[in-house]
Amino acid sequence: MKFLSRVALVAASTLFNPGGILMAQSAPAPIKNVVLVHGAFADGSSYAKVIPLLQAKGLHVISVQIPLTSFDEDVAATKRAVDAQDGPVLLVGHSYGGVVISEAGNNPKVAGLVYLAAFAPDSGQNIVEISKSFPKPPGMDTLAPQADGFLLLTPQGVKENFAQDLTETEKDVLVAVQPMTAGAIFAAKVSKAAWNDKPTWYVVSSNDRMISPEQEKSMAKQMNASTTVLQASHVVMLSHPKEVAAVIEKATTLQK
Repeated sequence: MKFLSRVALVAASTLFNPGGILMAQSAPAPIKNVVLVHGAFADGSSYAKVIPLLQAKGLHVISVQIPLTSFDEDVAATKRAVDAQDGPVLLVGHSYGGVVISEAGNNPKVAGLVYLAAFAPDSGQNIVEISKSFPKPPGMDTLAPQADGFLLLTPQGVKENFAQDLTETEKDVLVAVQPMTAGAIFAAKVSKAAWNDKPTWYVVSSNDRMISPEQEKSMAKQMNASTTVLQASHVVMLSHPKEVAAVIEKATTLQK
């Protein structure tokens, strides 16, 4: 009986602290919903290689088609997608999509944020302001302004600066599906950056020619994000889908 009493005492001490509060707590349940947000000069097909990899892991995946007509409309489209999910959401943003998820991520359903070679302004900041102190990426010289305030990347820009590590066929597809992007989105300011309050992951593209890799590393550090560096172009989710899917899958556990 004394032996059994000692065993019971040891077991109890592993579960309770001296104040009697339960110490052994279960980890949060993994997130099942993943909402993907594309960036400028692209559409939801940016995630075409990542989606089946995530679905194979049993995740429910939505790739939002943001209109790229204004920041407010892009955030609204993302919020609608988040609201439509049953349960907590992991929100993923590429490039300008990082600005969108920084705002839309304040939705209480959003449990975590993943940035893929993405801008991550703080509250009250925009892309222009946070980029001033970093080297100008080559892709900025291949923008083609349109008469109505929208922008396109030239075919050369897509192939040499946006997606230089894809096949020629893949580059041609990106040129063909490229939507026009409102130039005003680059000056839009985040009202409250969700990454200040939620766990964050960042994938840096070390060969990025649209955002300075130095800036990507700086933003990841500022957010205290769990960071992965890949030798990739700006479209890291197309050139390194397995590695990106692995980061997203890990993030669904909310374990850094």
